[in-house]
Amino acid sequence: MSIQTLVGEATIPPKTDSLAASPFDTDSFNEAVMSTYARFPLALERGAGCRVWDTQGREYLDFVAGIATCTLGHAHPAMIEAVTRQIQKLHHVSNLYYIPEQGELAKWLIQHSCADRVFFCNSGAEANEAAIKLARKYAHTVLDIEQPIILTANASFHGRTLATITATAQPKYQKYFDPLVPGFHYVDYNDIAAVEAAISELDEGDYGVAAILIEPLQGEGGVRPGDRAYFQRLREICNETGVLLIFDEVQVGMGRSGKLWGYEHLGVEPDIFTSAKGLGGGIPIGAMMSKKFCDVFQPGEHASTFGGNPFVCGVALSVCQTIEKENILQNVQERGEQLREGLKAIARQYPQHLTDVRGWGLINGLELQADIPLTAADLVKVAIKEGVLLVPAGPKVLRFVPPLIVSEAEINIALQAVERALAIVTA
Repeated sequence: MSIQTLVGEATIPPKTDSLAASPFDTDSFNEAVMSTYARFPLALERGAGCRVWDTQGREYLDFVAGIATCTLGHAHPAMIEAVTRQIQKLHHVSNLYYIPEQGELAKWLIQHSCADRVFFCNSGAEANEAAIKLARKYAHTVLDIEQPIILTANASFHGRTLATITATAQPKYQKYFDPLVPGFHYVDYNDIAAVEAAISELDEGDYGVAAILIEPLQGEGGVRPGDRAYFQRLREICNETGVLLIFDEVQVGMGRSGKLWGYEHLGVEPDIFTSAKGLGGGIPIGAMMSKKFCDVFQPGEHASTFGGNPFVCGVALSVCQTIEKENILQNVQERGEQLREGLKAIARQYPQHLTDVRGWGLINGLELQADIPLTAADLVKVAIKEGVLLVPAGPKVLRFVPPLIVSEAEINIALQAVERALAIVTA
């Protein structure tokens, strides 16, 4: 059965090359901007909802969403109103003063999670840095560990700062950046025996495990959901030993999983967790949240100049309230199920090329067979020509992370585009 039959008729966006537009000057861009990204040959200039347009007027369905960031899509009325209102009122002051918008956002997050306290910053990496620092101080002052160690999982991703690339147990992100930050140890994801062995082996002399930093679902590591029994045992171990349980919710949090937080899928609560990406709907903001018992920071021990300023908090609060008011989580659940069923149908058509479909809500991965030369990046390039933007999650997983407002018809369009792309690359 073809995807067209499976999901019904849908209108494919026309490819309208603009004769009036001039090609984007990539050479001058590359002369001025550092080459830290292997960019796809595409320059985007505007967006609306789940659609974006390039500098030559071509339209694309955006299933990247700024890498799981544009929660409400592009140019959402609630965000436009919040941006306009806040920039006309007050956009930045120092955290030397009380910021009402910051307090309101913190209260919303506490009311809708297991957290008691919130620290605001600018990104997911900074939120994870804050969590690492908090865990280390807790280890020194409460657990009496002189040399604290934090366990993280192989194939994880926690950011690009020196501490967070060290926490990220993927050598490709660490190459050329040593000496790395000490105090991290890696175990396999979803392997509880490895965690138990590490805690036992590392508890020696001045050393001891202070925290476990882990993603409820590994995003960059190939869209791999956590095993519920594994996470419940992690919680038990932390309760028994005093080790802090820290969840990196930067990619799966703020509704992307179909629940507001990824930990809700696992039946456990973390002691500390982090958020960014979807929290501001594309406005840069990060948050590190904790239970009251492990909030050991004192004034002067951690800070952020821009973190939690009136502008970002006012916009982020509008994103949070819109998710709640418009019942967006239900849409995430329904559209996520639709997307996974469609991808499974495609996988059945290409058993020699595709091996698995997995994910939660609107973070999903389509895995390619390991022994074929085709990569996820190859498929992304062809999908762009077919009018849909996708992103790899490692070399062999194609990731689908559209805005949380995506419609049934737009899921259909994306599935058809993926089917056409696969037909082209496997011909």
